[in-house]
Amino acid sequence: MNIGISTFPTDYSADVAVIAKRAEELGFESFWVPEHPILPVNGSSPWPGSADGVIPKVYADIVDPFVALGRASAVTTTLKLGTGICLVPERNPLLLAKEVATLDMYSKGRFLFGIGTGWHREEAEIMGADFDHRWTQTRESVLAMKELWTKVESEYHGKYYDFPPVYSFPRPVQRPHPPVLIGGMARNVFKRVVDCGDGWMPNRVTPDQVAQGRATINELAEAAGRDPSSISVSVYGQPADRELIERLQEAGADRVMVRLPTEPEEECIASLEGIAEAVL
Repeated sequence: MNIGISTFPTDYSADVAVIAKRAEELGFESFWVPEHPILPVNGSSPWPGSADGVIPKVYADIVDPFVALGRASAVTTTLKLGTGICLVPERNPLLLAKEVATLDMYSKGRFLFGIGTGWHREEAEIMGADFDHRWTQTRESVLAMKELWTKVESEYHGKYYDFPPVYSFPRPVQRPHPPVLIGGMARNVFKRVVDCGDGWMPNRVTPDQVAQGRATINELAEAAGRDPSSISVSVYGQPADRELIERLQEAGADRVMVRLPTEPEEECIASLEGIAEAVL
């Protein structure tokens, strides 16, 4: 079982370089950060992580994930670096493809591209997403980026993105591209994973749901002519509970990311070391 760390880095929490370096020393497999470029002051979208729907303040405070992971890559050599998640429909794929490839190049092939579409309507719309059709838009973006990552002269012609032949470099170190891990528990997530993803990355999920999801992915992959073993399952944002992690592994998870609190450096490193003692 691969065990990673996920955290919300801010300007008042521990430096991601310090966290990532210590995480690698302790034996964690990967380091994950989320994305919210902005949060509207008067937004009304409820947070799906609690019954009252109140959005935690930290969601408005987090830093850019690619800059953070670039900093983490400079002080590590084996730790994998992931977005959990990148809000794809809120970014231009021509720029995003270059950011992904650049990070993969500088980290020497350690980037894991966790993606999603978000839950905050107002944020998505301010950033240019078609919220009601955000998965259709995201699929187009992923397909466009795959062209940019794999061809010398790349072009794409779709509803949301349309560009003539262009050069886009660098190429990712990982070929054909970094793994695309699709987040979420939506009804069609498994079809999306098999269609254009390399893995499923659920959050707030039980071992039984992981087992059901793994079985569905296997069935759909075989029907599509894909090798089910080529599709991974990475369970995001879990507590430091060894028994739970073992149950998730038995259910078919290949990776579990444990939540690390957003804290100042001394407290954060103590928490990280406590998590390592509990689960590694």
